[in-house]
Amino acid sequence: MAQKKKEQEDVHLENVQEALSKSEAFIEQYRKQLVIGVAVVVAVVVAVILFNTYYLAPRAQEAQEALLPAVAAFENDQYELALRGDESFDGFAAIVDDYGMTDAGELAAYYAGVCAYQLGEYDTAVDYLAKFDNSSVNLAPAARMLQGDAYCNLEEYKKAAKCFEKAADSESALVAPRALKKAGLAYEALGEYAKAVKVYTIVKEKYFQSQEAADIEKYIVRAASLDE
Repeated sequence: MAQKKKEQEDVHLENVQEALSKSEAFIEQYRKQLVIGVAVVVAVVVAVILFNTYYLAPRAQEAQEALLPAVAAFENDQYELALRGDESFDGFAAIVDDYGMTDAGELAAYYAGVCAYQLGEYDTAVDYLAKFDNSSVNLAPAARMLQGDAYCNLEEYKKAAKCFEKAADSESALVAPRALKKAGLAYEALGEYAKAVKVYTIVKEKYFQSQEAADIEKYIVRAASLDE
């Protein structure tokens, strides 16, 4: 019995040694390729670190400083000036072009979208708001909802409904019921009444304490009657 166990252990050891030998042979055969592969990975990591440290970080600081006068104009309802700037400062449009890779540049895209919407430039608003996709910022649902409003003004109701439902994904008690109600109206405009009933019902059942839920029943009844 002991002899059999020893034989099994010897066989196992031989298998292990064979596997190791194959690994060593593989490494030896492809040593050059492996060294090159490791060098490429290291080079990429170093390049990313250098790019972030010596390019993005200074650019981010510049972008934040550039935002200040444009935001001041925005807060004074000077949407044209805030969007396009003047000889004394860059507007949001220029900041997006120059600093789009930074967080401040992305925030400028949101501001630019709002300005364009206020100016009735709905195509431009859609383009800028689409560039704002910073999920870590609470403005993301508001950006999607305003984008939906812009699409409604362009009578592109299918795209509008999609934006409204994306805004509702936030499940914010303030944003979601309003976004869902707008999605329902967009679906009604498309003649897709069953989808309208579905989103209105979510408002009724999930956001029953919201202001939008107060009269949502009549929207459900109307859409359901048109779906017959």
